[in-house]
Amino acid sequence: MPINFHSHENKKSYATRNADDSWIKCINEIVDPKGKTIVDIGCGGGIYTHALAEMGAGKVTGIDFSEQMIAGAKENSKDCPKVSFVIGNALDTKLPDCHYDIVIERALIHHIDDIQTCFKEVHRLLKPGGTCIIQDRTPDDCFLDGGPIHIRGYFFELFPKLKNVEMTRRHRSKAVIHALLDAGFNQIKQMHLWEVRKIYQDTGELEADLLNRTGRSILHELDNKQLISLVDFIKSQLYNRRTQEIIEKDRWTIWTGVKGEKGRKKSH
Repeated sequence: MPINFHSHENKKSYATRNADDSWIKCINEIVDPKGKTIVDIGCGGGIYTHALAEMGAGKVTGIDFSEQMIAGAKENSKDCPKVSFVIGNALDTKLPDCHYDIVIERALIHHIDDIQTCFKEVHRLLKPGGTCIIQDRTPDDCFLDGGPIHIRGYFFELFPKLKNVEMTRRHRSKAVIHALLDAGFNQIKQMHLWEVRKIYQDTGELEADLLNRTGRSILHELDNKQLISLVDFIKSQLYNRRTQEIIEKDRWTIWTGVKGEKGRKKSH
């Protein structure tokens, strides 16, 4: 069954990693966060909220609809005074108008059907000239072949039924761009990022991560028996690397847009 983000059991699922340098470098190439006021919508366990603060942001607010996720996020950033967390809805955050320099939504929109309303809320929050950063996977990102780097690809190779789950929740790039334009953003750009998800010293560490379904909502669609079968399959594919370091990466699409003073709809 789908992941229950409100369950205490999943409190740490999105709070145990650190943002990788590959992500930090990409964000710095898009916008300079130093001194900026930022909101991280759908912050989960606060991994990237915390990273933005460490990148020099003036203040970062993380918002998520799950009380359990926010509890984990607060623990994760308890020593970071520039970070705060609130419980809220991505479609109606209750945060102030025209207050933020940057709004980021990472791995959020595949949980949302109405991305038009979601992006209009982002537009409302931003100051004129502010930047939105939307990071998620399209179907094309998800269904790349599995390999020592792209572990996720093996999920769909063994369990094709998972493709149906992804197809129903992943937005195509054209739909995202259209929704950003409709919300009033201009200077819309798209790029791809191979983000390092985690480095494992051997397949044993990878096995533990998979069996715990850590930060992988798609694996909650499998029962325990199926999950064990998947882990065995992946280990068989990585047999020659079982004592070697494994650098797992995920392919993402990132869309950016700028709020103009008059909200003119123009794409570059």
